[in-house]
Amino acid sequence: MYIPPPHLANTRRSYTDAYKDILSAYRRSPQTSASSVILLVAPDVDSLCAARMLAALFKQDDVLYRIIPVSSVLELQLVKDELATYEELTTLILINMGNFIDLPTTPWFGEFDLGVTIHVIDSSRPRSMANLFYPGEKGERVILWDDGDAEKLTELRKAWETLEFEPLPDSDEDSEEEFSEEDEAGDDEDDENEDNDVRSSNGKRRSSDEGIKVRKRRKVDKPVPQVTRDEVYQYKQKLNKYYYAGTSYGQSAASTIYILATILERVDNDLLWLAILGLTYQYTSARISRDTYEQQHIVYHDEVSRLNPIFSDSQTSHALNSLNPDDLSVRPTEELRFMLFRHWNLYDAMYHSSYVASKLGIWKEKGRKRLTGLLAKMGFSIPQTQQPYSHMDMDLKKALVQKLDDVAPEYGLVELSYPSFMRCYGYHSQPLSAADAVESISALVDFAGGARLEVELEGHRHGGEWFGGGKIWDAAGYEKEPAASSKPKNATNNADNPQGNGDDDAEEENSDLEWWKKNFWFAYDSLTDIKRLREALRLAMSIHKAIIRQGTSIIDKQDIRTMRNHRVVVLTQGPDLVLFHHPGMLSRLALWLIDALRDRIPASATAARTKRRDLPFIVACLNETKGTYVVAGIMASPEFGDVRRNTFATNFLNASQATSTPIQHTSFNTNIVEIDEKDLKLFLEVLCA
Repeated sequence: MYIPPPHLANTRRSYTDAYKDILSAYRRSPQTSASSVILLVAPDVDSLCAARMLAALFKQDDVLYRIIPVSSVLELQLVKDELATYEELTTLILINMGNFIDLPTTPWFGEFDLGVTIHVIDSSRPRSMANLFYPGEKGERVILWDDGDAEKLTELRKAWETLEFEPLPDSDEDSEEEFSEEDEAGDDEDDENEDNDVRSSNGKRRSSDEGIKVRKRRKVDKPVPQVTRDEVYQYKQKLNKYYYAGTSYGQSAASTIYILATILERVDNDLLWLAILGLTYQYTSARISRDTYEQQHIVYHDEVSRLNPIFSDSQTSHALNSLNPDDLSVRPTEELRFMLFRHWNLYDAMYHSSYVASKLGIWKEKGRKRLTGLLAKMGFSIPQTQQPYSHMDMDLKKALVQKLDDVAPEYGLVELSYPSFMRCYGYHSQPLSAADAVESISALVDFAGGARLEVELEGHRHGGEWFGGGKIWDAAGYEKEPAASSKPKNATNNADNPQGNGDDDAEEENSDLEWWKKNFWFAYDSLTDIKRLREALRLAMSIHKAIIRQGTSIIDKQDIRTMRNHRVVVLTQGPDLVLFHHPGMLSRLALWLIDALRDRIPASATAARTKRRDLPFIVACLNETKGTYVVAGIMASPEFGDVRRNTFATNFLNASQATSTPIQHTSFNTNIVEIDEKDLKLFLEVLCA
């Protein structure tokens, strides 16, 4: 079942009722423990923020809880098997997972004790009809927190319920098979009756009458279909259209929890900031469009104004200064599309921006000269643009936005900013923008540990590429080696097998699997630790440098193959190859390539140009250690800020079935799969056909 948001609930149950039920079930349970309420959390920024917000609410209500990070459907299956053994479990909360899985059915949570309630807070679409409309106790204990979309699925509900529960007419093939079977049975009976007729004519007659009566009784007992075959076909078409339309995203999980906190009258700047980060993550990762973002931004702008004083001086609202040592306010601001520009130097921030890259073509010498010319025309000297932004002349920083508005349109840069927010941290740190915080958290989720990355030391930019100061990234407080005692605490909780089998390769593989969980917890802790967030900004810069290096190399070497309906890039070598084994990193590279090439495609006809700008991107990266390829499929849009439904989940599945190629989803992003190295060529041929 689903529960609507409070403004659509009227007299129906809503978020508040579901939360109160969680508290009641916890307090009534005779075996209360940290395993009574369990949160299964996906490793992304929105999920982390939502989990942190729920944890704050549970703490206020004295509810013990446990958070288990889950990275994929396969791992969710393993965790489910373990949770089935927890006698004290009363509430299970799935954050950004479970929408497309038939949770009430037996293969998943159908066999769980009916006292266990499963709450689903997931922004991904499409949703399983079983999660929304499954009847009975099994369906009612799976509660999906809706954002209003389920109200629009009336026709789909009718179609699903009819196909699932109503008697359906037999297809032509089934009818023909049934008739043929009856004919054969009739022939056999006739033969037997003829044999019996030799002995007794009465026996033959009695036998045939009984056979006819049995067949008639069977036909009468069979339910009479209430729908026609044409209606069945139409219902199947409607459901297929919904499921195969592609992946999209609705209200962020963090926004859902913020609505709950608002109804409970517990909102503060901490929860507001986390909700803003969840929304910003959706926008910067191209999960929602610019229009959707601006609609949500208006709501949060009102919340910021309600919880924080409004500054009368417009310049003050853009200033990067806290008003007092205890200033923890959230302020509205205009965010430039320059990557981490407040913490980098202006030239590098513009150089590593996908929007600037698409307009100027920075991968060519001509494009880099245009960037230098733009800065010169604005009146910014090279020494000023290549020193840390915080060290630039104050007059230049104040005039930056106005100068960009005057000069940038001449270079095609007309959408250089978007409305956003920033958070003050008193005198502990300079204020941090939402976009910068999201980049920092994303970097920690992906590469807080488990990868070797060199970061640039602040103040050593002028040493150049050869003599600049740099060091290997080392997160302060990060546990470098997976401890033996930490294994029973992970998602699978293998406490029954604390010792290995002596296989060194297996131990190394398990250690590799532990990295992402350690990254998850490090990123989770950084949500409330400004020191860790600021340290991770250097890591985020190094990640974007790697993306630019790889993307520039791909374009320079013309490694992009343009097929009839797709563009394909296959990475098999390079100094940063190991970084792109990560699904998140590979998706970022694909998004950068789409943005960079959107306005750089030559075509004589407008229609042909638009069609080529719409071609989806497929990026595959070789993992030499495992002998596999990680393949990411990203949809392209003709305009910057537009988002289209991602149909690669269906496309990958169809290509896998056509080629008998096994695929594995290593994350909850269904547009990213892992396949064997030997199967890639045939897989791509069928996929792009």
